[in-house]
Amino acid sequence: MTEFRTLSHTTKLGKVARYPLKLVPPTMVMPVLTGKLRGKRWIVGSGTHGWWLGWHESEKQRAISEEVRPNTVFYDLGANVGFYSLLASMLVGHGRVFSFEPVPRNLSYLKRHLDLNHAGNVDVQALAISDKTGVARFRVDEDFSMGHISTEGDISVQTATLDSLVQDGRILPPNYIKMDIEGAEHEALLGARECFERYKPTLFLATHGQEVHEQCCGLLKSWGYELSSIGTDDAELLAVPRAR
Repeated sequence: MTEFRTLSHTTKLGKVARYPLKLVPPTMVMPVLTGKLRGKRWIVGSGTHGWWLGWHESEKQRAISEEVRPNTVFYDLGANVGFYSLLASMLVGHGRVFSFEPVPRNLSYLKRHLDLNHAGNVDVQALAISDKTGVARFRVDEDFSMGHISTEGDISVQTATLDSLVQDGRILPPNYIKMDIEGAEHEALLGARECFERYKPTLFLATHGQEVHEQCCGLLKSWGYELSSIGTDDAELLAVPRAR
């Protein structure tokens, strides 16, 4: 399995090895084959095959699995179709997961995956998290795997700050936050200043672009966080409060 994963899809051997995956109907529900979610039910056509094969972002999967404890609260920002929401659902047990995803197509798959796996401890929020509450344009990539707030966006989405949602009692204060929102990380952090300073959640952060990366690192350090890379990718960060 590991050897297959390392084959580039751009090489002839990689293309030949991956050809059988094209024969799997996109509507088919398959068990996740490897990793922490092994055996969980997954819709093949909801995203890349790496999700139901179980190896996609394996280092991030491992980092989250090692950090998250039972009976805690986990935020999944940029939940997409729900892989990390399912992982967090399993890890927190009797705790709670709040999943944030603004794209209607992804929301549909997210909810179906939660239903298929009886993940009753997950609360889905059809929101894009930012530094403002209101409405924004949102650009969706062709394969729906990535999207971000943009003035040239294809759709309109509701936005909110984490601070406002916690203050209004719409969500519980977090112990853990996974954030992968395609370049809007700095704005989302700015809208969660009180959340971070008061509750000191552990953060699993994917940054997009050098400028955003530096802005996020500077902000988190000013809040008393220590940063380390997840695996070999410097854009994937684990941020923990110094005094935890």
